[in-house]
Amino acid sequence: MARKKPLPFDPIDEASRQWGRRWGAVEQMRAVTSLMRAQQIVIGELDEILRKHGLTFARFEALVLLTFSRRGSLPLGKMGERLQVHPTSVTSIVRRLESAGLVTRTPHPDDGRAILCEISAEGRELVERATADLVDADFALRGLTDDQLQMLWSVLLPLRQTAGDFDPDDD
Repeated sequence: MARKKPLPFDPIDEASRQWGRRWGAVEQMRAVTSLMRAQQIVIGELDEILRKHGLTFARFEALVLLTFSRRGSLPLGKMGERLQVHPTSVTSIVRRLESAGLVTRTPHPDDGRAILCEISAEGRELVERATADLVDADFALRGLTDDQLQMLWSVLLPLRQTAGDFDPDDD
């Protein structure tokens, strides 16, 4: 990813200084602004890596999900649930993958209302190539140690849980 010339100061730190002169919750503002900027950086690099494979991160995630499934197929509803996206987003993702020959859609054999999405051999091969590139790029998280990556995951875990992403007590 092409790097631009860095600023001679941290704009988020300066914004938090200015913020503190007017309002409260400075640490929350600094944290959320840093989180949003980090997301921009990571998504930008991931998109650049995946673009050469004809994928977005959302499409890559869908292919990986299918790769992880026992049969290489899942109902669209289950895909949306696990990817945590709206049903129309799943439909859009799957249509694009299907038009690229990476998945097929078929009626569910046991549920006449459901549609199964199945990864193709080409989709499986593409997942392997794209994943190798992401791993080589440290998933755009260069500069973080394994301990810092573990800490980042654990710091974000309660936020995700509070938002209702999952219930660890619901087996």
